[in-house]
Amino acid sequence: MSVTETGATIWLTGLPSAGKTTIAYELAGRLRTEGHRVEVLDGDEIREFLSAGLGFSREDRHTNVARIGFVAELLAANGVKVLVPVIAPFADSREAVRKRHAAESTTYLEVHVATPVEVCSVRDVKGLYAKQAAGEISGLTGVDDPYEAPEAPDLRIESHRQTVQESAAALHALLTERGLA
Repeated sequence: MSVTETGATIWLTGLPSAGKTTIAYELAGRLRTEGHRVEVLDGDEIREFLSAGLGFSREDRHTNVARIGFVAELLAANGVKVLVPVIAPFADSREAVRKRHAAESTTYLEVHVATPVEVCSVRDVKGLYAKQAAGEISGLTGVDDPYEAPEAPDLRIESHRQTVQESAAALHALLTERGLA
């Protein structure tokens, strides 16, 4: 790694089970192999450690996204490529993170992992869709809680139409195009 490496926050937003985390870890491995400093701020881990105690109200979701955005910007400003696979269902929360990065002159890229809810519910990595269908939980993003898809993301990945490796390669190509990889 060069001392002058440019950091960036790469925010992967999408529905539960869209493939955000899988793509992030695939890309992280590739970037590390190339010698980049990389961190993955996984939404589930953040909720357990940094945002423990927060619920899933709109206000709590906004607070969670703001906390993650703060940590991501701090790392990115110090030369780390920060991959953030977090649902972040509300456009205004994501915009606040973008503005924080802009105010600090730190690169922020928004990637929409645009997997249809029908595909996500079949994947159901954490069993959330099954629990929602059984009436065990409510407030599932994209089902009975809103998800505001990005209108103009830096990249839209349709993970249901390509492999994880192809999705990560498309994101790597964007980073290369922007001079970040």
